[in-house]
Amino acid sequence: MNKPAQQLTIWRALNAALHDEFTEDPSTIIMGEDLTTWGTGGGIYGVTRKMAEVFGKERVRDTPISEEALISAGAGAAMAGTRTVVEIMYSDFMLLGADGLINQAAKARYMFGGQFSTPLVVRSNGGSGIGKAAQHSQSLETLYAHIPGLEVVVPGTANDAYGLLRSAIKSNNPTIFLEHKALYYDKGPVTKELIPLGKARVAREGKDLTIVATQLMTKRALEAADILSSQGVDVEIIDPRTLYPFDMETVFTSVRKTRHLLVVHEAVRDFGWGGEFISNTVQECWGELAAAPRRMGAARAPIPYSEELESAVVPSTENIVAEALATVGHHSKLTV
Repeated sequence: MNKPAQQLTIWRALNAALHDEFTEDPSTIIMGEDLTTWGTGGGIYGVTRKMAEVFGKERVRDTPISEEALISAGAGAAMAGTRTVVEIMYSDFMLLGADGLINQAAKARYMFGGQFSTPLVVRSNGGSGIGKAAQHSQSLETLYAHIPGLEVVVPGTANDAYGLLRSAIKSNNPTIFLEHKALYYDKGPVTKELIPLGKARVAREGKDLTIVATQLMTKRALEAADILSSQGVDVEIIDPRTLYPFDMETVFTSVRKTRHLLVVHEAVRDFGWGGEFISNTVQECWGELAAAPRRMGAARAPIPYSEELESAVVPSTENIVAEALATVGHHSKLTV
């Protein structure tokens, strides 16, 4: 008999995934800055809470403040056969270790003819919403999805956080695991089942419009869908969960039903992953589309510190409602 789902916040779901994976596989280690010393001893968002007490500081390692050294050391440990998790406080700081990710971890299997793999997970957080300003609030997932050899995971629910993190650690490929800093305290049911990378989630079923969105934008798209239902627009929402590998078949199936597509992401709109999803859909479903697909993203600007300006840069629920109505050719009766 399956155990009933637990109600957990996202940070606790991530913590549970790490505890369970470390218990199952003694070869797993985690490295990062202040994993055992910040606040209650769980990193800045609590995800590594009680890890050092349970598994010891040989497997839960505090490191110097050097992302370049940390990511490169993690890649090397993974190449040597250790399943390695690296925690970076903010995804913006991952850029300091870009060479270790892009030129080393992502290319090692190819350059050495598959003699070894790189089971490395780089955990970090991105996104806006809590006033962290321009250097702590970027959404950089498209950058990593562009690099051959990297997997990119963007969980938006507690259940996905648990299931995808365990799958990422089990993967033999280097994986960028980007949490959302504004969602850590969102709570939901967690079944504790593994979720395969590359399988999208249908977050809401509908028949008039497909919205593809991740993380905070999925949450806002769900809010927008409730508003749109009063306008007579029935929205289906697809959460890709992983940007690479990406599950286009679920999107194609939805678009063939709704005949309309809107892609929403928090990353800057220009050159974002939304364009990739639209391009694939147009190529595959051109004759089944009733209107041109549309995309939304953040303005081409750094994320401001001011709460009011930050809100103006990133798509809001009201923005999504307006764009959705434009996509299906409806005119809103609401003030948005």
